[in-house]
Amino acid sequence: MSRPHPGPAPRAVLFDFDFTLADSSRPNVECVNFALGRLGLAEPGFEDVVKTMGMTLPEILVALAGEEHRARANEFIDLFVLRAREVMVRDTVLFKDVPDCIEGLKVLGCKLGIISTKYRSIIEDILERERLLSPFDVIVGGEDVERHKPAPDGLLRALDGLGVRPDDAVYVGDSLPDAQAAHAASVAFVAVLSGAASREEFACYPRLATLPQVTGSALLGVLERRPDGNLRRT
Repeated sequence: MSRPHPGPAPRAVLFDFDFTLADSSRPNVECVNFALGRLGLAEPGFEDVVKTMGMTLPEILVALAGEEHRARANEFIDLFVLRAREVMVRDTVLFKDVPDCIEGLKVLGCKLGIISTKYRSIIEDILERERLLSPFDVIVGGEDVERHKPAPDGLLRALDGLGVRPDDAVYVGDSLPDAQAAHAASVAFVAVLSGAASREEFACYPRLATLPQVTGSALLGVLERRPDGNLRRT
């Protein structure tokens, strides 16, 4: 990607992973239904499982099987991880415009990070497969914080690791918990519509922009349309 016209850019651009940078819906559904089946529980439809992506695994169990099964969360997690070791890295697909977008951000001198409820090792393995691990300066996975999105803990941990203030960063995500976490961390937010949340749902939250998906031209354009260097929220 050629360098865009220089302009003020945030010191750090942070991303959610699932449905923001990559489509892992098929392996996630397979892992969830594998675990539920082994527990003797009903396997929900594809779309029902997809709507839970971004939740922690105990929350997914409760959302799909009911509160009465919360005590079986550790069993569910063990079974999910067992299947994930076989299919998650293999079957997750990076969105096609992501490599060019990451390259463009590095050209601008941005520090890059990922904050996700997904296990960090899985994210790292997917990025390594795509030869895209080295551009990321920090990855905060679900195992790295006790409180997950919409709590700001993951974002704050990433910013601390990068040595960047909240007002010098942008978070890009596809879900309402992403928007809520950004707001709680005082980090500017860019919404993408590649997940389950709609433009109308994001309208309740401050954001720099709402984009159809992560692309270099769209995201870099949003980040550079700030002649005073300040993050302007819609």
